[in-house]
Amino acid sequence: MQRLYDFLRRHPTGVDTFWAVVLLGFSLLWVASNTPAVDRPVAFAGVAVLFSLVVALRRRAPERMLLLAVGLGLVQLGFGLEPFLADFAMLVIIFTVAAHDGPRWASRLALIGGLCAATLAQLRWPAEGPGSPAATVFFTIIMTVPFALAWVLGDSLRTRRAYFAQLEERASRLEQEREAQAKVAVAAERARIARELHDVVAHNVSVMVVQADGAAYVMDSSPETAKQALETISTTGRQALAEMRRLLGILRTGEHQEAGEYVPQPDVQQIEDLVEQVRGAGLTVDFAIEGSPRPLPSGVELTAYRIVQEALTNTRKHGGPDVGASVRLVYFDDGLGLLVEDDGRGAPQEMYEDGGADGRGHGLIGMRERVGMVGGTLDAGPRPGGGFRISALLPLKPAH
Repeated sequence: MQRLYDFLRRHPTGVDTFWAVVLLGFSLLWVASNTPAVDRPVAFAGVAVLFSLVVALRRRAPERMLLLAVGLGLVQLGFGLEPFLADFAMLVIIFTVAAHDGPRWASRLALIGGLCAATLAQLRWPAEGPGSPAATVFFTIIMTVPFALAWVLGDSLRTRRAYFAQLEERASRLEQEREAQAKVAVAAERARIARELHDVVAHNVSVMVVQADGAAYVMDSSPETAKQALETISTTGRQALAEMRRLLGILRTGEHQEAGEYVPQPDVQQIEDLVEQVRGAGLTVDFAIEGSPRPLPSGVELTAYRIVQEALTNTRKHGGPDVGASVRLVYFDDGLGLLVEDDGRGAPQEMYEDGGADGRGHGLIGMRERVGMVGGTLDAGPRPGGGFRISALLPLKPAH
């Protein structure tokens, strides 16, 4: 049954032609059976053929078939061909034009023609015998109802189709928007993970390189110092691996079941541990906290930690020998201030002129992106008197 239904939907003109042939057959049968009473059977037969054509081509050319039906109706009125079975095609074409998403003039013409058809027929062929005007009006209204109903049904079908088409378009648009948002979210997540990996690798590997160089230098003269340096390298390496395992676990579904332990996101309280680690690597760091420490949003705490981590890493990379640094955390009423300075030779000029892309990393670019994500401000550049300065203000609430 479903296959038959699909076949009929794929061949609408064939279905219409079948019903047109049926209508033509019954119309010609009516003309033949009423030949003694019908004075012009050939004219009736010709009108029946044309009305059948209207039914057969109603979906291929609805506007043209409507005009043909209107013309045939006027011919009937002009030549006195009283209504007969073939006039049923008028109901069909009115319904078709109203349901078709075509020019609105055709739908209006179909409605006007349908409402006027019964009245014009009653005026052209008044009922024989005595009859009250009220009965005539009532009969005319009854004959007008099928035409009005055909138009209303067709227009309702057109409106319903347009509504479903709009829903499909909206669903398609929402699907495209969801895909676009998903792509943006994936890109943002990748950028975040890239920044995290950069911070983890740059800081920890830098500490390991410094400790390894120091151990190699004092291996013969001070084995105990070399041993401590190797222990620092081992601890730093394990910490780096743990953090990288946490980050890479984000990229794999179910990784939390396979990776084992996870390292919590760094916060402001761990900055002091970070400073101690850097001191252990041989860099002199002065650390101070001003104001009253209090809980901060997790995004602000992570941003503060990564800024200090990146700043101290850059100090070791670009500060030169015998460099010293200072870290200040200032708690304001509406935010957290960070100030990281060193007295070394500073970073290359292009590093802060180009926003942080020094050809070997994207540290300052990552800082600016992190600060921008929490609605803060960042100022980085040479310090008067030599060295480098990084100043950041992180608000407690993101800026609108």
